[in-house]
Amino acid sequence: MKFPHALSIYLIGLSFATFATAEQPQVKLQPIYENLEIERPVLLVVPPDGSNRRFLVEQTGHIRILPADESASSAETFFDLTDRMQVEKDFEEGLLGLAFHPDYAKNGKFYLCYSKQGPKRTVVSEFQVAKDDPNAADPESERILMEIQQPEWNHNSGNLMFDLETGYLFISVGDGGLKNGVFMLPQKLTRWNGKVLRIDVNGRSPGREYAIPADNPFVGVPNACEEIWAYGLRNPWGISIDPETGLFWLADVGQDIFEEVNLIEKGGNYGWQLREGTIEQPGYRPLMEALGLGNKADPPRGTQFIEPVHTYPHGEGLSITGGFVYRGSAVPSLAGLYVFGDWKYGVLWGLDYDAAAKSVKGNHVLHKPENLAEPVVQPTGIYPDENGEVIVLGWRGKAFRLISAE
Repeated sequence: MKFPHALSIYLIGLSFATFATAEQPQVKLQPIYENLEIERPVLLVVPPDGSNRRFLVEQTGHIRILPADESASSAETFFDLTDRMQVEKDFEEGLLGLAFHPDYAKNGKFYLCYSKQGPKRTVVSEFQVAKDDPNAADPESERILMEIQQPEWNHNSGNLMFDLETGYLFISVGDGGLKNGVFMLPQKLTRWNGKVLRIDVNGRSPGREYAIPADNPFVGVPNACEEIWAYGLRNPWGISIDPETGLFWLADVGQDIFEEVNLIEKGGNYGWQLREGTIEQPGYRPLMEALGLGNKADPPRGTQFIEPVHTYPHGEGLSITGGFVYRGSAVPSLAGLYVFGDWKYGVLWGLDYDAAAKSVKGNHVLHKPENLAEPVVQPTGIYPDENGEVIVLGWRGKAFRLISAE
């Protein structure tokens, strides 16, 4: 049954409110690194080398190694990418992804995603650590793996993540920008935009700087990009794999109505640009009619969309920031919850998802500012530290821990 948009929003908002009032974990935000000058932090990554170092990525083009002392006033620079990164608008372009090779302790390889212009594109590259300094990158070691055309400055995405089980690299890519999916790329298997890609950085396929995993879903499909793992996405921001369940979590930033949390499946179609959240995307059909393509506004026969596991309407937030499933020990009340937030309003939630039943049991409000117009933190990233504890990065150069308030 389809509801009118306003009624649909009301019902989902009511459901959201019901979830939010269920026994909330008693947690609070604790500021950390208050003496450091941090500029637009977007990522915090701990390399798999046993060093327990925290690498902080600033969208401005710097990667810094945070000191173990959270009261310190300085942080060592691991890499300065500003000499090769180019941005038209720094709100969404810049340095957007970092992932360390699963064998980083032995090979020193890591991977970055950043913006270039002329033509506008997203670059995914391999680099290596300096031979004589484990706290510095070798700037001359770049090996460009792929360059992804970007029609506009927004909706780049750019999150990178290795699947530790297979060793393959996942790359999330936005839809190319503007409104209503106007470029109509997420549903096209001939383009990388609006997709999750999956590649093997350890091999080489003909004409590529990487190999195509043999079990990728579109291998051998005529005219399809064989790198595609999943499609129909708008602007993913926040990807993670829960090591306990193996579930692939992805937060997709919405347009006018919903923000959504997805579980990514092999070959899955998540609906954008035809759908937003759980309904038809309101701007798509008028767009097609304006282009004289109204008869093609419906999805192709047999198309199956995977619904998000959770949505929230724009009365509750305006831009989702994905996180991870908490498996730490310092805050027992967070155990097993998917921690995520909203960039605009600074609300943090813990989604209680039953993997066996494939259903959401509840969504707990972890933090909500007294004044939504003045959030304590505008989360750009929510990441585990070396012990699996929650660190929240803030757009305005702040960092916090989620700690127990009990």
